[in-house]
Amino acid sequence: MKVNAIGLPCPQPVIETKKALESIESGVVEVIVDNVVARENVKKMATKLGFPYEVKEEGDHIAVLITKGENVKKKEVVESKLAPRTIAIAADTMGRGDEALGKILMKGFIYTLTEVHPYPQTIIFYNSGVKLACEGAESIEDLEKLEAAGVEILVCGTCLNFFDLGDKIAVGSVSNMYSIVEALQETENTLILS
Repeated sequence: MKVNAIGLPCPQPVIETKKALESIESGVVEVIVDNVVARENVKKMATKLGFPYEVKEEGDHIAVLITKGENVKKKEVVESKLAPRTIAIAADTMGRGDEALGKILMKGFIYTLTEVHPYPQTIIFYNSGVKLACEGAESIEDLEKLEAAGVEILVCGTCLNFFDLGDKIAVGSVSNMYSIVEALQETENTLILS
């Protein structure tokens, strides 16, 4: 089986490789990438899963051949269940530094949440993070998928009003600080992105 991951942004090469490996009982999955970071990420995933791999340089492209043995059963795709975890997102970018890079990283982070199980119980958006839940945001489709699976999405009403976005919310429900604090206290683990 071949996975063409050329030009795919992180973490899609890993996600597509994982899907391909889960779809077979045994055999070789050949992943074609075009950069060293993607190669290293695919190698790390293969190592974590316990599958041997081989790397071949092919001009501008790199092939990572992962072997899934017959004695390794195909991983069952588990229906999404919610984990007692809250993710609080305080900005429409991820990390500090270049804003364009921060937007790319945040988009990749939210997309990856849709591909990793179990889903978090709650996602909270506050400060400029509320922009991610408003009309025109690039991650609306991914957030809608999470919400449809039962993830509670809370969007700070004060923050929406501050940015004059009160009528632009596209996913989730308008919330207040009391509900936000309650959600943070009700879960076992909290991840705060700022």
